[in-house]
Amino acid sequence: MRRFVWGRYWSVVKKEVIQIKRDRPSLAIALVMPLMLLFLFGYAVNTDVNDIRMAVWNQSPSAASRELVDQFVHTKIFQATASVGGYRELEAMLDEGTADVGLVIGPDYTRQKDRGEPAHIQLLVNGSDPNIARTAVSNAQLIVQHQAISLQEKKLEKQGMGELTLPLALETRVLFNPNMESIVFNIPGLIGLIMQNVTMILTAFSLVREKERGTMEQLVVTPIRPLELMLGKITPYVGVGLFSFCLVLFVGTAWFGVPVKGSIGLLVALSVLFLVTTLLLGILISTVAKTQLQAMQMAFALILPSVLLSGFMFPRDSMPVVIQWLGGLVPLTYFLEILRGIFLKGVGAEALWKEIVGMGAFSLVILAVAIGRFRKKIE
Repeated sequence: MRRFVWGRYWSVVKKEVIQIKRDRPSLAIALVMPLMLLFLFGYAVNTDVNDIRMAVWNQSPSAASRELVDQFVHTKIFQATASVGGYRELEAMLDEGTADVGLVIGPDYTRQKDRGEPAHIQLLVNGSDPNIARTAVSNAQLIVQHQAISLQEKKLEKQGMGELTLPLALETRVLFNPNMESIVFNIPGLIGLIMQNVTMILTAFSLVREKERGTMEQLVVTPIRPLELMLGKITPYVGVGLFSFCLVLFVGTAWFGVPVKGSIGLLVALSVLFLVTTLLLGILISTVAKTQLQAMQMAFALILPSVLLSGFMFPRDSMPVVIQWLGGLVPLTYFLEILRGIFLKGVGAEALWKEIVGMGAFSLVILAVAIGRFRKKIE
């Protein structure tokens, strides 16, 4: 078995560096596209629900009913956008999508409240978007419960029973993301997703470009080994990808205000491992594809499953076991845990060793398969 020769490896590296310098579109993909995607998705991917449009049918105009509406609005979750005069008008707004919820205050609301009788209000919710519907219902229930407790306290005080003391109280402390902002959770995931997509596309074209230009035959007749060729091909892209990663990392922290609580050095080191993994995956694609168009199609065919299965958009714990197992075959799954662990929790390698081992094993498997396919093509 021939040994690894560093001279042949560096020859491939130099050749690829020259090729990258000449290929301006690829440089634009590597340096400009990540920033564009980060800004685009950073503002577009937002799961925080605010300003739910609320239409109000107030059949008991009074200070008490206006106070109730104000309590909804002051949460900043609801926004009173319209006042209607009946169910037909209210349902029409829900059908047209000009309102998300409808608050109905009955004609006896003020009288029942003044007498201390149970008063009823109704909330009509557009359930076509479950996220908005759940947020609206849960916040409306909290508002009504708070109002009910306040009324009960006043009633007991009038009866001379003193201040109402709740028998059970909940003290909540939110760790890692105290304001529970979705952007703090999304930005680390976006950085991983963007770097995967960009680097995979870049190297997916690498060997295919050699085939289309007729230079693959020249590589085949040289004494270079498949491992030397694979590593020589991806090494320059590791440098380009690392620079691009540092660029989006700076923008994510400086522009979007998402701090890195853990070790920057550990984050960069593990990012290099992830870049190598995705670059090798791109090389594997290029050994299968015959044209650059096929390489692009295969790369995008892997991007969508990685978005859905990695936990970027949906929590993996809520997925069926089989789907979770399939998600374990996606390198982005491991890198997202690493990113969020270092970004949000500030943990070290001792807490992320499973993800590190998983990603390292994945890269070795992909390297072995890519070398095997390339050797088969040569033979």
